[in-house]
Amino acid sequence: MASFDEFEQFQRLRAAWNSVRIERAGDYGLFTFGDSDLPYYLVTSSAQKGDTVKIRRGQVTVTRARIITPDTLHPEFQNFFENESDEGFIQFLMSRTAAFSNLRLTNHSGSERIVTDTVEEAVARLNRQLDDEEEERTAILSAPAALAGVAVLRYASEKVMQSAPDNIQELRERGLLP
Repeated sequence: MASFDEFEQFQRLRAAWNSVRIERAGDYGLFTFGDSDLPYYLVTSSAQKGDTVKIRRGQVTVTRARIITPDTLHPEFQNFFENESDEGFIQFLMSRTAAFSNLRLTNHSGSERIVTDTVEEAVARLNRQLDDEEEERTAILSAPAALAGVAVLRYASEKVMQSAPDNIQELRERGLLP
């Protein structure tokens, strides 16, 4: 039975999850075998009105275990959170979902640049830039600065869950599942 403390942590995670936005989802599914890269731009803002807006470019690499051992049965998340206890709780929750077993998700983020726009203006400018470049794989995420890791995790998680049915179908077609 879950303790009250675990319930409170889950409620905190849910509130944080709902506070971040995927402004533009990259049009890209994950490979069934091998590594998949999910490029993104993350637009963050401080809690105080009028504070700076920052843009960071990054990429999440999703690695599927090639050999399944007892050590690879649980998902692994790297470089999403500054606080290890937050990362541990996320791993606990995600390990309960079959779509995440045998996965390693690694976040690679670049340096931030400060812009004078609002979050909405920065997102609109990035959307125009990606449209002009005909770039369909790169996502745009927005979040309060304190929830940057949650935004990236939500994006990667949604891509994993969206790709699961196609990945399972490919495994069936290759005779690896009934």
